[in-house]
Amino acid sequence: MSDQHDDLHLPDLSIAGFRGIERLSIERLGRVTLLTGRNGVGKTTVLDAVRVHAARGRPMVLHELLERREELVAALDEDHDRFFVPDYTALFHGRSATPGAPIRIGPRSGGADLEIATVPPGDLSPEQRELFAEHWTEADVQAVRIAYRGRQHLLTSFPAMNDTRSANWSRRRYWRDLRRGWSDDSEWPVVECESLGPGLLSNSRLARFWDNVALTEEEDLSIRALQLIGDDVERVAVVGDDERRHPGEGRRVLVKLKDHSRPVPLKSLGDGVTRVFAAGLALANSRDGFLVIDEAENGIHHALQPDFWNMVLRAAHENNIQVLATTHSWDCAAGFARAAVQVSGVAGVLIRLEKDGEQVRAVEYSEEELQAAAEQHIEVR
Repeated sequence: MSDQHDDLHLPDLSIAGFRGIERLSIERLGRVTLLTGRNGVGKTTVLDAVRVHAARGRPMVLHELLERREELVAALDEDHDRFFVPDYTALFHGRSATPGAPIRIGPRSGGADLEIATVPPGDLSPEQRELFAEHWTEADVQAVRIAYRGRQHLLTSFPAMNDTRSANWSRRRYWRDLRRGWSDDSEWPVVECESLGPGLLSNSRLARFWDNVALTEEEDLSIRALQLIGDDVERVAVVGDDERRHPGEGRRVLVKLKDHSRPVPLKSLGDGVTRVFAAGLALANSRDGFLVIDEAENGIHHALQPDFWNMVLRAAHENNIQVLATTHSWDCAAGFARAAVQVSGVAGVLIRLEKDGEQVRAVEYSEEELQAAAEQHIEVR
């Protein structure tokens, strides 16, 4: 399990003040890291933190995380129509965005921390305060400052308003100011980060992934993924267009099976087949970046888990991908443990998150413990 530690995008991880995690330190991440632990301990939050760090705090990713959990606040525009904007306070520990208690995400060694903090308008420069001058005149306005490697961006964020209060603010201006506050990306290089789970990928995302690798060497990875389940699949194609006018239209994945004259929809073969295919496509689309997989066990039979993780470990190594995944399943963790000790030269790290009072701590399984867990069916969740 060597895999050069220094070549990883995040060789280790520190999280402070983010969602349900007040403070967490993970001493070592692998080429592929599987997080286990009870519900609510913070496994998905770690994946979210990695996504935010990879994106250097860009608004699009923050908005996606907040909208996914319906963490929005209501505002009134200039026509007194209700409008919902992301609730940035939900990103902070305890849902309390207070100055002096920022979110920090980065390697334990520091030096490349991402910091997200709220700033009262009174602490802003005159130029920065101009961002707020055109907004509400009767509502308190917050600023969200995102800092990475000595550079800063400023976002405007708005708290919930009572419907009876007046406002002088427009939806168009909100998005314009976001773009203006994030105009110079040249020194903020992101690391691409794709995500899977816990549900199935939509047809549109499957199609986007396929378009990126069709007729390339990476296409073979998705075919090999399907063949983990069986050798019936001969070919794959994506058909349809993006204009969906009626149910059943739009883009979808079809597969050609042996001994079948007509292609069949991929999703007709079951969730497990779709999940494995999506994982192969996501790996093919994640070269030199991150892939995060939430509830990696979903839809994949326990007997396939070692082969699944063998594929993930090898693809991650060959394509310089750093994978972080979560699971609730003993079969998934045991399959990962068996694959991690079988695939030489690739660092597969199994970590259990557990509560220590109000804190969360990470317990790493050593290579010897993984070997014992794989051979003796030791509980590792």
